[in-house]
Amino acid sequence: MRAMMLTAASAFCLLGCMTPQEKALKQQAEMDRMMAEFGPACVQLGYAANSDPWRNCVLQLAAKDGRYEGVSTSIFGSWGRWGGSGVGIGIGIGR
Repeated sequence: MRAMMLTAASAFCLLGCMTPQEKALKQQAEMDRMMAEFGPACVQLGYAANSDPWRNCVLQLAAKDGRYEGVSTSIFGSWGRWGGSGVGIGIGIGR
């Protein structure tokens, strides 16, 4: 019984692991959602679409929204509020 529980727990843990490629795809999808949601508002505020100030506006609005806690423009990802990984552009370190 103990061996079966250990095997099941190990299998469950392995299912939760993500490869770096999967993490990058997840982060890119999150950024795409933020750009689609907040991009039009930033254009209305006077930022040229797909410019660096526009991207900064998108990130600021997403951070204020609260659903995108831990948004980072760092290529190293974000450590979040209390050490958890957040959304970052690039790769996460230590996760």
